[in-house]
Amino acid sequence: MTSEKIVLPYGRETVAVEIEEGHLAGVLRSGIHGYRPPATGEELVRAAMAQPIGTPRLRELAAGKRKVVVIASDHTRPVPSRVIMPQMLAEIRAGNPSADITILVATGLHRTTTTDELATKFGDEIVARERIVVHDCDDAANLVNIGRLPSGGDLVLNRLAVEADLLVAEGFIEPHFFAGFSGGRKSVLPGIASRATVMYNHNSGFIAHPRARTGVLEGNPVHEDMLFAARAAKLAFVVNVVIDAAHDPIFCVAGECEAAHRAGREFLASKCQVDAIPADIAVSTNGGYPLDQNIYQAVKGMTAAEATVKPGGVIVMFAKSQDGHGGASFHRTFRDEPDVERMMRTFLARRPDETIIDQWQSQILARVLLKARVIYVSDCEDQIVRDLHMIPAHGAAEAMEIAKSLVGRPYYSVTVIPDGVAVIVREGEVPA
Repeated sequence: MTSEKIVLPYGRETVAVEIEEGHLAGVLRSGIHGYRPPATGEELVRAAMAQPIGTPRLRELAAGKRKVVVIASDHTRPVPSRVIMPQMLAEIRAGNPSADITILVATGLHRTTTTDELATKFGDEIVARERIVVHDCDDAANLVNIGRLPSGGDLVLNRLAVEADLLVAEGFIEPHFFAGFSGGRKSVLPGIASRATVMYNHNSGFIAHPRARTGVLEGNPVHEDMLFAARAAKLAFVVNVVIDAAHDPIFCVAGECEAAHRAGREFLASKCQVDAIPADIAVSTNGGYPLDQNIYQAVKGMTAAEATVKPGGVIVMFAKSQDGHGGASFHRTFRDEPDVERMMRTFLARRPDETIIDQWQSQILARVLLKARVIYVSDCEDQIVRDLHMIPAHGAAEAMEIAKSLVGRPYYSVTVIPDGVAVIVREGEVPA
């Protein structure tokens, strides 16, 4: 019997999944990876900053401002800061040579960024020359409350940003599995917010909302809190890029936070939005390294499969996960609760101010598991995969045989998503 072979990213390598003839329903690919930009990354950033959307140039905004804070992404995000940051700094100093500039690394709830990681991100020259501060969401002395979010939570942000005369940010735009898109306003919330503020924004009611989904912003309560926070912090200017698989910029927008972000996400959606192809088996990945280093991060790629698999079907998820589960609380939540439905009821019963660490990721994985069984192809220990209520497998052929046995009938359909974090899988009209 003939078959069709589809190559998938897996860690720093690739694997091939073979789908028997007559069973492949479709392949959902992002158009981003095949897009060829009209200029280099440096040229794209320069052109965008020269013609910002909705604001004067950054050099004009910087004129007369003493304290300037530039929010930068941290080590967990593949933002090409070596391309963006030098141009932002030069533009600020073109308008105000004496500006007191601080680069504030937006870690959100992540661990601190190391010196080596800063050098990799910005280059040795910027690390040696510029003042760089890494945000700490638990450092009460350097956090300040500036009001309330629309959701009712306290808006507590990094003091440096709040006290800045000019607050700007760099970042990138990609599909996001509950905020709709990354970039823009996310530099502030969760980027430089307190732990309590982030936890409140990531509450179970918001995560359960039908509009808290990939590619959806209108009516998305997570996004609405984030946009409010950016405006309250007076985020005046952003430089955001869309990147390809090599993390090189292929599109750039600059200017007012929401207007520039809108232009960037419209470009992105035009390239990576695809219609769901319902199937008994949905195959997905987390795009390979560095995004598939643990199971926690791989939940993102699973949500693409969730959007196209039939209820009661099977998801085959490829993610190398050499670092294991990726979150102790995330792992413990599943290991200690055998009943996923009861787990979900527990999440939904919690008030926003009772949100626990990693609850949002646990809740989304639980939602996926309530729709489909998940076969997890990885280098992770089998027991950890089982703890997370998934079926371990160590190769494509083994995984597909298990999937076919779970479907339990000769005819089955398969939809393959080679890069689950690079697509917006459209299921139809999203409920209001």
